[in-house]
Amino acid sequence: MSRSVDVSVVLPAYNEEATIEGTVGTTLDALGSFLPEGTFEVLVAEDGCEDRTPAIASRLAAEDDRVRHVHSTERLGRGGALRRAFRAARGDTLAYFDTDLATDMSHLEELIESIRSEPYEVATGSRWMPGNVADRPAQRGVPSRAYNTLVRGFLRSGVRDHQCGFKAFDREALYSLLDDVEDDHWFFDTEVLVRAQRAGYRVREFPVAWTPKGDSKVDLVRDVVGMGSQILRCWWQLAVQPRITRRVTVTGGTVLTLVAVLLMTQYIDFGTVLTRMEGADPTLVGAAALVYLCSWPLRGARYRDILQELGFAERIDFLTGAIFVSQTGNLVFPARLGDGVRAYVVKTRRLVPYPTGFASLAIERVFDLLTITVLAGTVFVGLAATGIATPGQVGALVAGSEGAASTATGSGQVAVVLAAGVGLTAIGAVGTIVASARSERNFVRAGVSRLSSDTYAERVASVIERFAGDIQTVANDRQAFLTVGLASIGIWALDIVTALLVFAAFDVSLPVATLVAVGFFAVSVGNLAKVLPLSPGGVGLYEGAFTLLVFGLTPVPWAVALGAAIVDHAVKNVVTILGGLASMALLNVSLTTAVEEAGAVRSNDAPSELEPDRSIED
Repeated sequence: MSRSVDVSVVLPAYNEEATIEGTVGTTLDALGSFLPEGTFEVLVAEDGCEDRTPAIASRLAAEDDRVRHVHSTERLGRGGALRRAFRAARGDTLAYFDTDLATDMSHLEELIESIRSEPYEVATGSRWMPGNVADRPAQRGVPSRAYNTLVRGFLRSGVRDHQCGFKAFDREALYSLLDDVEDDHWFFDTEVLVRAQRAGYRVREFPVAWTPKGDSKVDLVRDVVGMGSQILRCWWQLAVQPRITRRVTVTGGTVLTLVAVLLMTQYIDFGTVLTRMEGADPTLVGAAALVYLCSWPLRGARYRDILQELGFAERIDFLTGAIFVSQTGNLVFPARLGDGVRAYVVKTRRLVPYPTGFASLAIERVFDLLTITVLAGTVFVGLAATGIATPGQVGALVAGSEGAASTATGSGQVAVVLAAGVGLTAIGAVGTIVASARSERNFVRAGVSRLSSDTYAERVASVIERFAGDIQTVANDRQAFLTVGLASIGIWALDIVTALLVFAAFDVSLPVATLVAVGFFAVSVGNLAKVLPLSPGGVGLYEGAFTLLVFGLTPVPWAVALGAAIVDHAVKNVVTILGGLASMALLNVSLTTAVEEAGAVRSNDAPSELEPDRSIED
C-alpha cells in the first residue's frame, strides 16, 4: 500500500458504538486545524467488537477517504489492535489516543509536532507532571501512582506517566521497537516507552489536561495483577536475561556446587561415608548397573509408542540413542538444557518436526511424573498400613522436628518439600487436563483468565492448552495410554530395583519388606525432588531426599544412607554418560551444538504476531 500522508492517528476501539463517530469527527477537525488537507489519516483499530462499532467504522471509511477501518474478527487486545493498525498506517508520524478523548484535544498539535518538527522520536502526554497533576478519583489515582513508581524503579524509566493514552512516534523508531514489544493489552503503553528509552530514542513527556470519562475498562484486580507480571517479565528480559549467557550459567552452577560441597564438609564426616562406600559389595553394585542399563531399551520403546501416536514411526535403537544423548545433556548442562536435545536429534537425523519433538518430550515427562507420584503415594500408604512408618514420621522429616530426623541435612528437607510440591502439581495438572478433555468448557483458559487478561497470561494459557492437547492425543487412545503407562511403570520399577541392589550392597541388615518399601519410597521422592532444574542432573537433591527418608524411617546410620544414595546416583549417571558418549559417536551429534540449536528453536517456537494485515477495510 503506497504512503501518501504525513500523519496517521490510530483510535483503538472496543465496543465504542456510542462514541466512535463523534471521536472520529473531533479527531479529523483537530488534525485539520494545523495540518494541510490530504496529509493525515485516521485509522479506527476496531478490536473484535460485539456491538455496532464495526458497521459504524466501515460507514465512516466509505464516506470519508481520510478514514480507514482496520477490522479484526477476533479480540486482539488493545496493544494488539494498535500493532496491526500501525503496520497498516501510511504516515511518517504515528500517533494514538483513547477514544473517550479524556485528554484535551488542544494538546494534539503539540503531540504531533514533537515528532514532526522537534528532535524527538517518541512523545507522550502526562497526567503526573509537577504542577499539572490530573484530578483523578482515588480508586484510579492511587494504583496509577504506585504502578508508575514500580515501573520507574524496576525498569529504570525516566517517564512519570507511562499509561497515558496519548502518544506519538517516528515511524522508523516505532517499527524498530514493535518486534520486541510483546504485550497486546494495557501494558503495551508502558513497554513501548521503556524499550524506546533503552534503545536510546529521545522521549518527550509533556503535561496535558486530562478528565476521566465514563467507566475505565481496566479491571483493577485482574489487569493490575497482569501488569505486575509484565513489569517482572520486562525486568527479566532487559536487566537479567542479557547477562545469563551459557558461560555464566555453567560457571555459576559449578561455583554453587563447589560451595555446597565445601559447606557439607563442615557438618558431614565424609571419611565415614567413604569408608562405608568402600565396604559395599561390588558384585551387587555391578548388578545394579546392568539392571539400570536394561531400562534404556524400554525407554526407547516407550518413546517409539509416543511418536507413533503423533504420526511418526522410528526404530527403538535410534530413539534409545537419542534419549541417551538428551539425558547426558541434562547431566552436563544446568537447568535441564538437555531436554531440548532430543528434539534436535530426531529433527536433524529423522526429520521429525520440532513441535512434534517437543510435544513427545512433554508427553513423556507427564507419564514420568505421574508414575513416580503414584509409586511414592502407593508405597507411602503401604508404609503407614504396615506400621513401618506413620504419616507423622514423614511430617517430622519435612519439618525437621526433634528426633531421628533432626540431624538430617537441610538440603534433604528442601528436597522432600520440593518432591511433595512437584507430585501434587503433577496430579493437579493432569486432573485439569482430563477434566478439560471430558468437558466442552476450557478449564485451563478459564482459570488463567480469572487471574489476568494480559498477553503474558494469554501466552501461558496457550502453552498449557497445547501441552494438554499433546497429552490428550495419547490419553484419548486407551491402548496407547495403557502401553505408554505400563512402559513408564517398568522404567521406574527398574530404576528403583537398581537402587535396592545398591542399598543391599551396603549390608543394611533390614527385613526384605522394609528394605523394599522404604527403598521404593526414598527413590520415588528423590526422583520427584530432582525434577526441578536446580542442579545438573538433580545432584544433591536426590541424595538429600533419599538420605533423609532412609535415615528417618529406619535404623540405618546416616553415613550408610548417604553412601548408598551417592553410589546409586553415580551408577545411574555413569551408565547414562557412557551410553550418551557412545550414542553421540554413532549418531554424529555434538552435544554443545544440539543444546544451542534446540534452545534457539524453543525460544522462537511461537508464530510471529506481526503477520501482514489481511483484514483492512478502506
